[in-house]
Amino acid sequence: MKRITIVGYGNIGRAVLDAIEAAPDMECAGVVLRDRTKWKEKGVPAYLTVAEDVHELHKVDAALLCVPSRSVPDDAIKYLSRGIHTVDSYDLHGDAMVDLRQRLDAAGKAYGSVAVIGAGWDPGVNSMIRGIFEFSAPRGITYTNYGPGMSMGHTVAAKAIKGVRNALSVTIPLGTGLHRRMVYIELETGYDFTIVAAAIKTDGYFAKDETHVMQVEDVTALQDVGHGVNMVRKGASGRIDNQQFTFDMRINNPALTAQIMVAAARAACRQSPGCYTLLDIPIASLLYDDESTLTRRLI
Repeated sequence: MKRITIVGYGNIGRAVLDAIEAAPDMECAGVVLRDRTKWKEKGVPAYLTVAEDVHELHKVDAALLCVPSRSVPDDAIKYLSRGIHTVDSYDLHGDAMVDLRQRLDAAGKAYGSVAVIGAGWDPGVNSMIRGIFEFSAPRGITYTNYGPGMSMGHTVAAKAIKGVRNALSVTIPLGTGLHRRMVYIELETGYDFTIVAAAIKTDGYFAKDETHVMQVEDVTALQDVGHGVNMVRKGASGRIDNQQFTFDMRINNPALTAQIMVAAARAACRQSPGCYTLLDIPIASLLYDDESTLTRRLI
């Protein structure tokens, strides 16, 4: 039985607890909050231990980092340096992911621990699907179209902008991998909407997409954590053209992210020290059953 701690307790943290409690091979060691006095405000169940430092919890195998992506690098290093495996749903793509992987790989190997990064649905499961598409048709183009739905990473990024009291970022697919970001914000008293909107549009999460910022009185009245993706590849297998693949899903965003993080925690406990993405991990390592059972059921 692996003991898993939840670091942070927002939408993903709450969903992670559900997934841990449903897993036959895991138990929740407790929740780590920066301020433990806020446990009731955060909605942490009274039966869980709440700590401000993981050392207050008895034996922890892995920490699930349910924190904003920009907090992941430093938080992961802290846990890896204590010999605790980490899993995150870091959602910055490209060079940022490469840099994080290199940094955490060095830490994991130095301290004998494992980091699994980008273990959500994108990056994460969708990355695995893109890989399957690509080795099935090596020459071609894959388009990933997100939404429509709430983007948790973009929402957190908007909330972090100075002058924003609350925010919601909705992703609208435009096709061929292009997207529109609809950002709804509640403005703090004394701030200029034009200046705040400009800061959101130039933030790294939004700068590459068509972004519209609108001021509203109550963001919570607009919230819906549903999301989705449609991925399409058209390419060639060998010399044969016109191979077409489609992957489509409609999801509850926090619930799916949490479930994948819990599966990645299982896999982390089975890997050698270092840093991994879901592309690097055998699918069987993410599943609970033994090899023979998986072979009978899935092969």
